[in-house]
Amino acid sequence: MSPESKKLRFIVNGALFAALTAIMAQIEIPLPVVPISGQTLAVGLTATILGSRQGAVAMVGYAALGAVGLPVFAGFSGGAQVLAGPTGGYIFGFILTAFITGYILEKTSFNLPMAIVANVTGMIITLICGTIQLRFVLDMTWGQALAAGVYPFIAVGLIKAFLASWIGIIVRKRLIQARYIKEDRHPVAS
Repeated sequence: MSPESKKLRFIVNGALFAALTAIMAQIEIPLPVVPISGQTLAVGLTATILGSRQGAVAMVGYAALGAVGLPVFAGFSGGAQVLAGPTGGYIFGFILTAFITGYILEKTSFNLPMAIVANVTGMIITLICGTIQLRFVLDMTWGQALAAGVYPFIAVGLIKAFLASWIGIIVRKRLIQARYIKEDRHPVAS
């Protein structure tokens, strides 16, 4: 594959998974401060299928689309005010989550047990990033921020981490078989 083809596939993959995240963001269960949405499932799928670099780039693209006002965030919202608001930390956290989740898989193995470890780690990263911004934007205590931004999401987050792992590993294997993505034969260099 030529360098131009690789670059185009990288861009297309990023755009596809940013779009998937935007679609999944619209699946939501409203809660008083932070809704439960399909965004985190999409982030986990993205990282599990694409790995660290492409996964993080897809999430940067997703955040950028929302920042310029496209209604890609939960509840068909968009704009810089969302990123600066109470839920913006979760969205910024998606970038780090995708990178770390993919990195763990690249350093170990793209299999179900490691994908679960990587996606649970990613869930924790997202919750930490989101809770920090939530606490400061809404001037909450740490206890209030944890009650609003972490505790309601633990059980559903574990379910989404499992689903992202299971579905992601299956889809990744199929994309490798179809020669759409390349299998990493060697872990990322230290």
